Amino acid sequence: MKNTFIKVLKEIELEKPIFIEALPGIGHVGKLAADHIIHELNAEKFAELYSPSFPPQVLVKKDGTIEMMKNEFYYLKNIGENEDDYIILVGNTQGLSPEGQYEICSNVIDFIEKFDVKMIYTLGGLATGQTVEKPRVFGAVTNKKLAEKLKKHDVIIRSEGGIVGASGLLLALGQMKGIEGACLMGETPGYYVDAEAAKALLERLMDILGISVDTSKLEERAKKIRKVLHKAKRLEEEMLERMKPKAGDEDLRYIG
Repeated sequence: MKNTFIKVLKEIELEKPIFIEALPGIGHVGKLAADHIIHELNAEKFAELYSPSFPPQVLVKKDGTIEMMKNEFYYLKNIGENEDDYIILVGNTQGLSPEGQYEICSNVIDFIEKFDVKMIYTLGGLATGQTVEKPRVFGAVTNKKLAEKLKKHDVIIRSEGGIVGASGLLLALGQMKGIEGACLMGETPGYYVDAEAAKALLERLMDILGISVDTSKLEERAKKIRKVLHKAKRLEEEMLERMKPKAGDEDLRYIG
């Protein structure tokens, strides 16, 4: 694999869908919220994205089979009060390098542009480094009109800082092509999979979009993600240890 590519699993037709991105990030807040939407509303996967910029590893599932590092596109039709269509991007990883992030996000924007997407919501966490009693939801937007809209839904507009990774880059690249966007960030300590922050984020998002999703199983889903993350971290540590040259040996590094 030399370049990032998207494998279409099913040809679909959507009417000006709203795009939601939630790849792994701080507290896995966004990913947890989006995964929950996918499961609760029975979204269907229609495409997968693969990239040489993803970590050089695979995940081993309970049944012994492997899962590649990838991003996945799901879709929903005629959902909520406005009967909107949606494309949701989730996955088990993000690009490792700045160059990889730009290539991957550019591919994503080019792909969703074909469906005439006019609005992007990226989901993530805002790290506080300390316990949060009642998580708030912060936002950043591509224009002032959107800022006023989010304020009406109890989203606090950020006035400083940055957004690292796909959640920020997709907004910027989308804006260059005339696509509006907003990033919603649930307040979280940042060092564990945070179901409470995901719930707060999900409630704000549902209010904005006019959709309804049962949040009672969020903590259960968070526990499953914690197990997968623990396994992925262990694999990464083992790989890095094997790549270290031993004293007196030639530097013959490999991954296997």
